[in-house]
Amino acid sequence: MFFPYFDPTYILVVIGVIISLAASAKVKSTFAKYARVRSQSGLTGAEAAERILHRAGIYDVKIEHVGGNLTDHYDPRTKVLRLSDSVYGSDSIAAIGVAAHECGHAIQHQESYGPLKLRSTLVPVANFGTMLAWPIILVGLLLAQSQPLINFGIILFSTAVLFQLVTLPVEFNASRKAVQRLGEAGILYNQEISQSKKVLDAAALTYVAAAAATILQLLRLILLFGGRRRD
Repeated sequence: MFFPYFDPTYILVVIGVIISLAASAKVKSTFAKYARVRSQSGLTGAEAAERILHRAGIYDVKIEHVGGNLTDHYDPRTKVLRLSDSVYGSDSIAAIGVAAHECGHAIQHQESYGPLKLRSTLVPVANFGTMLAWPIILVGLLLAQSQPLINFGIILFSTAVLFQLVTLPVEFNASRKAVQRLGEAGILYNQEISQSKKVLDAAALTYVAAAAATILQLLRLILLFGGRRRD
């Protein structure tokens, strides 16, 4: 028997959390496994990134060391590629794969890759939408259950879903570019490329999980408030 105030839509939140935790555990375990495998080239993540960027004709992107674990990212605004503690100075298969993936984003930026440009545009919109969605929905509930205001809050939250969906092709494309460049530049060899791809595939699951969790949250909002009417 359900608790009197139990909200069954919480199941959607729980499912989203489980999916996200499973994806996070997968990427951490896969990275840890191949972080123990040294590359034959002996190049570090930073050195591999520099070689990939230069072969792509990119010389205006700085490579910096950033603290943390798997905090690697490319900042298109400042043209800075930041590599984490476990990637920057490591010559492991995992580190080189992650560094190459971030180079993939720099190459996307150079090529004016459409989805990347769209994602950059959506960042402030999605942040604004997720920040204001719940307050607007609550105000709508308090103001005699104003359905238009509630619907506006749901629409604002949907921008987060759009952002997550646009992120998927950006990340998948960056990984494809990474695998291609690792082979062309002679940084990794056949078996090593296959191992590096496993790291990138595991990382891609985190973006799929984030999209799924956000969609489930949107579905919960719609179920809770999308069809409310005044009594």
